Amino acid sequence: MPVPPVANLALLLGLSFFFGLAFEDFYRRGDGPRPGGVRTFPLLAMTGGALYLLDTTRLLPLAAGLLILGAWLIVYYRDRTRAVDATGAPDVELIVPACNVLAYLLGPISLGEPAWVGVGVTVTAVLLLTGRERLHELARRLELREIVTAGQFLILTGLVLPLLPDQPVTTLTAITPYKAWLALLAVCTISYASYLLQRYVAPPGGDLWVAALGGLYSSTATTVVLARRAAADPADLPRALAGIILATALMYPRVLAVIAVFDPSLALGLAPPLLALCVLGLVLAAWQYRRAGAARGGAGEGVEPRNPLELNAAALFAVLFVVISIVSSWVKSRFGEAGIDVLAAVVGVTDINPFVLSLAQGAAAPLSVGAAAAAVLIAVASNNLVNAFYTAAFAGLRASLPAARSLVVLGLSGVAIALWLISHGA
Repeated sequence: MPVPPVANLALLLGLSFFFGLAFEDFYRRGDGPRPGGVRTFPLLAMTGGALYLLDTTRLLPLAAGLLILGAWLIVYYRDRTRAVDATGAPDVELIVPACNVLAYLLGPISLGEPAWVGVGVTVTAVLLLTGRERLHELARRLELREIVTAGQFLILTGLVLPLLPDQPVTTLTAITPYKAWLALLAVCTISYASYLLQRYVAPPGGDLWVAALGGLYSSTATTVVLARRAAADPADLPRALAGIILATALMYPRVLAVIAVFDPSLALGLAPPLLALCVLGLVLAAWQYRRAGAARGGAGEGVEPRNPLELNAAALFAVLFVVISIVSSWVKSRFGEAGIDVLAAVVGVTDINPFVLSLAQGAAAPLSVGAAAAAVLIAVASNNLVNAFYTAAFAGLRASLPAARSLVVLGLSGVAIALWLISHGA
């Protein structure tokens, strides 16, 4: 029988003691005894570990011990089904037997697997055990459509992506179906995370919180919603304008993060200008927010996020990505880098993500890092100018002038940096 290292034994005892301590603390306020605790779990873990070491190949002693433990837990469970709580409902739950079985299996896990496996399993179990009230509250708040949304995300990532080929299917572009779908997932993941935070984490009326998350989700959509809100309620106009500027400022790190997934060198070249523009946008948003005063209410209040994982929208994004990749490749071969810059200004009027990601994946190759960075900056600047137009159109030119002016400043600053990169051949 192999002798386990002292570190593995210490890990086994530490994890089982931690698990038992959390279990006992959680149930000490309950009525009636619960098997398990700060002494039982370490003994169960050591028993499981010892039986595992007796036969690490076929695991027969470990399986026999698990059957004995299971039989004892069945007796306990049958006895608990006869008990009732204060409301008259059966006072029984599967969490207690499950914790005892897990404590038993911590022995072989700690002795036979890498340390991170045992730590991860134990910490996850403790968080699930002690987070019961918060998890039940989340389940009560969760709508059925959110379950469907999570299912769509799993379909996009775990089902569709592995089935797609990673070889070009046409000579018009080097982008493969796998890379096209991966680009879609990069955008959807950031949008989905922002969507969840906006719906379930951001406090109601949380001032600029929701506007900031909306910027990570879609700066254009947030701009339109806030501009309409400002037009409907002039009292919230100053705060709404601050939210519009903030949403645009946070677009820059979102674009940078998406590019970094596919082209770290391009992301490195874009980091200084994009982060500088982000800082400038934050300063302008803070200035507008200060002008708005400390009135109650929030710029982001009432901004209802849309589901970013609708399959129709995902399919449309994939089609746009492929089309723009083909167009970028053709424009580069026909008109050179100047044609790419003109195309960047045009696509900035709509959704810049397909164009930016096509550049990051080399659709317009060969294209230098400086030329690609300039094209991205032009596309983002064009999108800023479009957002300024939307702000003025929905909130009124005179009323929206502070935000529209700030967006124009950000857009022109981006164009100026792009022109400097082009002129210096960076």
